[in-house]
Amino acid sequence: MIYKISEISTIINAQSDVKEDCDIEYILIDSRNAITTQKTIFFAINGDRHDGHDYIVELFKKGIRNFVVEYMPKNFNELGDCNFLVVDDSLKALQRLASFHRRKFTYPVIGITGSNGKTIVKEWLYHLLQTEKRIVRNPKSYNSQIGVPLSVLLMSESFDLGIFEAGISLPDEMVNLEKILAPDIGLITNIGTAHQENFADLAQKTQEKLKLFVNSKFVVYCKDHDLIHNQIQSDSIISKKKLFTWSEKTDADLKIVSKEISEKNALVTYQYKNQESTIKIPFVDQASIEDAIHVLALVCALGLNPLNFAQQFESLTSIAMRLELKSGVNNCTLINDSYNSDLNSLSIALNYLNQQNQHKKKTLVLSDIFQSGKSDKELYSEIAGMLSKFKIDRLIGVGEAISKQSDLFKLEKQLFLTTEEFLENIAEKYFYDEAILLKGSRSFCFEKISKAIEEKVHRTILEINLNALVHNLNQFKAKLLPKTKIMVMVKALSYGIGTHEIANILQYQGVDYLGVAFADEGVALRQAGIKTPIIVMNPESNSFDSMLEYNLEPEIYNFKVLKQFVLSVSSKSLSNYPIHIKIDSGMHRLGFVPDETERLISELKESNKIRVSSIFSHLAASDEETHDAFTREQINLFESTSNKIIQELEYPVIRHILNSAGIERFPNAQFEMVRLGIGLYGISTVDQNQLEIVSTLKSTVIQIKQVYKDETVGYSRKAKAHIDITIAVIPIGYADGLDRRLGNGNGNFFINGCYVPIIGNVCMDMCMVDITDCNIHEGDEVIIFGKERSVLELAKLLNTIPYEIFTSISTRVKRVYFQE
Repeated sequence: MIYKISEISTIINAQSDVKEDCDIEYILIDSRNAITTQKTIFFAINGDRHDGHDYIVELFKKGIRNFVVEYMPKNFNELGDCNFLVVDDSLKALQRLASFHRRKFTYPVIGITGSNGKTIVKEWLYHLLQTEKRIVRNPKSYNSQIGVPLSVLLMSESFDLGIFEAGISLPDEMVNLEKILAPDIGLITNIGTAHQENFADLAQKTQEKLKLFVNSKFVVYCKDHDLIHNQIQSDSIISKKKLFTWSEKTDADLKIVSKEISEKNALVTYQYKNQESTIKIPFVDQASIEDAIHVLALVCALGLNPLNFAQQFESLTSIAMRLELKSGVNNCTLINDSYNSDLNSLSIALNYLNQQNQHKKKTLVLSDIFQSGKSDKELYSEIAGMLSKFKIDRLIGVGEAISKQSDLFKLEKQLFLTTEEFLENIAEKYFYDEAILLKGSRSFCFEKISKAIEEKVHRTILEINLNALVHNLNQFKAKLLPKTKIMVMVKALSYGIGTHEIANILQYQGVDYLGVAFADEGVALRQAGIKTPIIVMNPESNSFDSMLEYNLEPEIYNFKVLKQFVLSVSSKSLSNYPIHIKIDSGMHRLGFVPDETERLISELKESNKIRVSSIFSHLAASDEETHDAFTREQINLFESTSNKIIQELEYPVIRHILNSAGIERFPNAQFEMVRLGIGLYGISTVDQNQLEIVSTLKSTVIQIKQVYKDETVGYSRKAKAHIDITIAVIPIGYADGLDRRLGNGNGNFFINGCYVPIIGNVCMDMCMVDITDCNIHEGDEVIIFGKERSVLELAKLLNTIPYEIFTSISTRVKRVYFQE
């Protein structure tokens, strides 16, 4: 996309004073993702949680000079030679630009919507057609009000087919997306309950999604989804279009005759144009089979012969819609994004690599990129520029095309023609203490590289969804006043979730403070590159020197600690060092009691070595309604005590008392800051449905065996078979954090659609479950807690709290982080 700034101004109906009519090639909506300052325009979108206008000065300092704004920033005259395009709504302006751009191209565009399967159908269709067509599509699942226009702006003359998905969460949103996409061909996958809270019923949601196809030439759908079929038939516009249908139950353009499911594959026999044929797909679950049939229907609807794509159907793979972060060999961090590779997804992945502050060295392993629409020299010149902008230290290129452009890359580099050649040449210490991003086109099989350089892990893992974590953070931010700061507790391995991995993303999200329990936790974060202010909640005098060395800020809770810390600061010839005063308002744990306020004020005023950054207290029972009167007493006592202190100090001080439950239940007590803890990790005392599950503890079935009547299972022979049974052995035990009380039928796991009880005693490293009459195989995934089995249920069963469950998970259980 290349437009003059004056052209963009006209397209989006902006009021503007263009000082330099430069070319624009890049659209920016997130100030953190500024790759290049040249030919870039920033759309300052005013959202529910962030206002893009707040970042204009920061972007100006980075070199950005072109902005679409809803109002002129303060002191804009000081920003020099900037082009400001003023519009009523920056998001609508972005959508208007994308709509204009879409109409420059006449090649077919396929629009895909529905509740589930949109991204998979899009990517599988791309997999089938990539050798036949030059295809432009959404990066990953960019299907929102912002994602769709950004995707459409990727269209150019170098492509001859567009495949885009569109998702909505509110009524009337699809009208906007239809104007942008204007799909010639439409597919609706299915209708489910996602975002249902915003629609009156499923019928309304279906009607809204079908608005994507009001100007399409024909629409593809499954007649067996009664709601979709009935809505289409009753729609005065859609029903008159050319409809291509498929069905297992009734006559349709594409009739599914049978489905034969084996252990690893499914054979789908279909009838099309009076000819019966079969496709083989490497999936057995119903959702994947339906997605594959949607793709088959689209192939037929496009007028292509499905028999020509039998091999592509058989080679379909799971769609890696996420970046995975895991431990690598030799103290490395491995980021695996190796399903496909294009410029846009590469930019997303490099941005994520750039957030990994725990390593000084950052390495990219990159394969040839296909179908970019650019010459090799142009393509790899642009990539070289991206690597420079993101400060990548080493490039490992795999493929003939990238190898031929080696001279373009001005950094440490190694080039290999094939993945096999690379694997043959890597030595034990080829990677050491660095962050490694794998970014490869599917044909290069980078999963082989991932397997070779990832740390060999225990088969039980804790999987952490970073998208869910950010969602939860934003849910709590939305409850705060605009000026309220937020501190996030990352003590105890971030409640068992991780250390720098969590701190990195919180720093990227701009939280104001991080909280740790002990100094060594804070030191580890500083050594991992975390620069966000860190408060140590339980400081010890023998750690004061390291706290001062690593700029960690202590909680001061009594006069002894105050005196000792002042002496430590004095010994380092420091002054005005930030501290945080803890008030005991009724918790009766650490903290100054109100009767000590006068003496505390006196000692704080005596020393210029320290400066009070915040005063805070801890609520004892903010999550329990029966104690609300006591909670209000705590808040009132804290307010009066903190006011006395602040009145005697000659500088501003922030205050905080609310924890996660307090944020939800006592919004009038936000003061200047709040502390977010367990809520970040998906636990709510008010509305569990508003938060997403962050962590999933999972394992694998490693052996299945028969146990006959009267035989026993496990230590002490606690379990005795009263009939012949089948058991599965799972490699998780009490050394991993699985509570022994869950043994002997008290707890159960979720495997392949079945809840199966733990049988016998829980062992140190494994346990056994009764899988009699269940369709379970060796290698199947086992869920201990997660979406299918809530950690809240597990905590209730054990008469404990989720905190204990999370923090009990052993460090030998490897944490695997992913982000879509």
